[in-house]
Amino acid sequence: MSDPAARPDRPPLAPSQLNALARELLEGALGQVWIEGELGGVSRPASGHLYFALKDARAQVRCALFKPRSQWLKFRPVDGLRVLARGRVTLYEPRGEYQLVVEHLEEAGEGALRRAFEELKARLAAEGLFEAARKRPLPPRIARIGVLSSPGGAAVHDVLTVLRRRFALLEVELVPVPVQGPQAAAEIARQLARADASARYDVLLITRGGGSLEDLAAFNDEALARSIAASRTPVVSAIGHEVDFSISDFVADLRAATPSAAAELLSPDGAELGRRLERLRAQLAQAARRGHERAWLRLDPLQHRLAAQQPLTRLSRGAERLGALRQRLERGAAQTLGARRGREGEFRR
Repeated sequence: MSDPAARPDRPPLAPSQLNALARELLEGALGQVWIEGELGGVSRPASGHLYFALKDARAQVRCALFKPRSQWLKFRPVDGLRVLARGRVTLYEPRGEYQLVVEHLEEAGEGALRRAFEELKARLAAEGLFEAARKRPLPPRIARIGVLSSPGGAAVHDVLTVLRRRFALLEVELVPVPVQGPQAAAEIARQLARADASARYDVLLITRGGGSLEDLAAFNDEALARSIAASRTPVVSAIGHEVDFSISDFVADLRAATPSAAAELLSPDGAELGRRLERLRAQLAQAARRGHERAWLRLDPLQHRLAAQQPLTRLSRGAERLGALRQRLERGAAQTLGARRGREGEFRR
């Protein structure tokens, strides 16, 4: 048993030395980490730094977000808010306190979705799925559109309203799909493949109204993005509001800012077509009048030449000569016939 009074073989550490060693061990072993938890004890002193704790049901860890990173936050940190933090584990040597120095802080849930969105976007872009060269042009004349959307959604109502106003002759068929929920992306991809294989449509429109990033999650699905890229039928994507962007928007052949804007892009303006037809009718009538006038101009000298040659007089004279010849022919034939009959009578006697 060791003697409690025995002195150590090496000099004892000072508190500052121990804390320095502990900091080196922590930073070297853990490096950067992601932590999700609930904010507590949020404070922002005059220095501009942000101090808080990240908590769960059983523990907490002290955190610091230094200026100017704390000024770049896109939300207001308050106690009770659930967040996702990225930072490096360290130890504050003067007080010997273990803490997390935060370098990035975002709201949990949507923040995680945003991170997944950016990662998928970067990966698909690297594969070339967003390149303009691989996208199909829309046909010059569109007769039938397949609309993949929720039957009761505002997006379908907006699309149909605009199409009826602009060009009621355009045929529109709704392909009903869920636009939200865990099974939505797979069902949209399945119905898209069916609609493409049917070869019924000149173009396919995928659309829904606005919402949060979580609401639009189905349209940030990798399998759906690859289905859009594989479609032989041109695909237009109109997801959410003008400021919303989805993976479907990037990979589609054309992105419309809103459902109504998609309907505008896919339909001709009926009123403008009517005005154009009226202009063409007027041009055709004018061309016909000019052609008629040119024909009369060519015909007039011909009439004069014909009148100068007096065709009726010449025909009349020809008829007179023909009549005289006919009479001479008839007289000659009668004389010849009479002479033959006279000879036949003499022969019989």
